[in-house]
Amino acid sequence: MGRKYSKVADYPETARRTLKEMYRQVGDLLMDEDGVAKRGLIVRHLIMPGNIAGTREVMRWIARELSPTTYVNVMAQYYPAGKVSRAEYAEINRRVTAREYEEAFEEARHAGLLHLDRRRPSC
Repeated sequence: MGRKYSKVADYPETARRTLKEMYRQVGDLLMDEDGVAKRGLIVRHLIMPGNIAGTREVMRWIARELSPTTYVNVMAQYYPAGKVSRAEYAEINRRVTAREYEEAFEEARHAGLLHLDRRRPSC
């Protein structure tokens, strides 16, 4: 999928390697008494139509390879625009449904992730 949509052949491996290095450098998210982030990693995962982002695998990887205490923002903001209207991208030419968002969030919980940012999606 990374090759098709981002034109990057090794997108998953590059993302994993980068996240591991960021986590090594700063660790889990630390907030002050007012809830303001002071230091640490926040992973933002964009839910895509039809689960083409591989949410189950991504969440399991985060919990296993980084930490179950990694702060993860599960995002439903995907909006089809630009070249997405072309026939070659028909599978992502729609918004994420509320059900897809709920399933993605459940995958994150099922993976054992403990710090999930659940914003009300605009699905």
